[in-house]
Amino acid sequence: MIRPTHAELARVVRDHAGRLAASLVHLVGDFTTAEDLVQDAVEAALTHWPVEGIPDRPDAWLYTVARRRGLDHLRREHRYRQKLALVSWPAEPQPADRLRLIFTCCHPALPRTAQVALTLRVVCGLTTAQIAKAFLIPESTVGQRITRAKRKISDAGIPYRIPSADELGDRLAEVIAVIYLLFNEGYLSTGGDHAQSRDLADDAEFLAALLHQLMPTEPEVAGLLALIRLHRARASARFDHNAEIVQLQHQDRSLWNHQAIAEASRLIVRAAAQKRPGPYQLQAAIVACHAEAARWEDTDWTQIAVLYDMLLHLAPSPVTRLHRAIALRYVTGSAAALAEVDRLADDLSDYHLFHATRAELLRDVGDTAQARAADERALALTANPAERSLLRQRLTWA
Repeated sequence: MIRPTHAELARVVRDHAGRLAASLVHLVGDFTTAEDLVQDAVEAALTHWPVEGIPDRPDAWLYTVARRRGLDHLRREHRYRQKLALVSWPAEPQPADRLRLIFTCCHPALPRTAQVALTLRVVCGLTTAQIAKAFLIPESTVGQRITRAKRKISDAGIPYRIPSADELGDRLAEVIAVIYLLFNEGYLSTGGDHAQSRDLADDAEFLAALLHQLMPTEPEVAGLLALIRLHRARASARFDHNAEIVQLQHQDRSLWNHQAIAEASRLIVRAAAQKRPGPYQLQAAIVACHAEAARWEDTDWTQIAVLYDMLLHLAPSPVTRLHRAIALRYVTGSAAALAEVDRLADDLSDYHLFHATRAELLRDVGDTAQARAADERALALTANPAERSLLRQRLTWA
């Protein structure tokens, strides 16, 4: 029998660990206990499945291990043991169970780093070691974050529930932000490990798709999923064979996944039909303008600038203004765009893309000395290996 790949193993664990956690939390009414049981089962799977093969019923296998270890460790809690012994498999969690799980992991009382770690561990089934490897931080640090998060949930009495209607908007925005942060960490590859970053991007897309499945009428959830899928549809053209960044205007568009682009675009259209525009829908629409253009020269920069205006109205930020200025370069010219960028100097003085963008515009208007200084400042502000390589190349230009 062909030994299963690590990716397939990770997918199976991810698909079933979250469902199992939702079932156990609903059953025992205790988030920490259920999470510990699931992680015991996941770690056992990661040890046994690569050697023995993925079982025919991976969900039942995980549940059996969780149930057995729960009985082993909690024999003194008679009531809990009775409940666990009575449950039958397969346990079929209701959609509400999985939503409760996600909202609990992303509760605003928890620090963002803890939200991310807890979501990866509980919903996606990653081990502490896998999370640590993904973010290039010590395993002990991840363990402490998860332990503190679980203690906070217990000590603060954070409820395992879907937020009420009057608080759903803010809480959903928090969940979406956690998923998007996770995607950015993978897609932008701050650590430079492209193989591992793709795993993080996979997890982010999985979570966005799960949230969309559970909340199909929320347009911002659809916008997030479309945004992630549009970015990933172009991923195969982002780097050359030397792992160097290929800028958008130079990418081979035949390498893009045009079917995925079309499907993501349909998601955007369906979300827009609900007439509840939001930042993620608008960001997805901007990326769609790039992805749907057959050639760089066909890009609808006027439409992109309009979308950025709408985005600034809903979610104003200096970074969005910077991106709008990049679009203006192709609408009103580099001089006007440079004037817009220079107005952001105080807000974005420590942001490497501000200086890199400014360098490009300065070259356009013929100020090569200032362009070189801006690229040098950008290089000093980024640790991303691919970005640093690109900036070094630019510094060799005349």
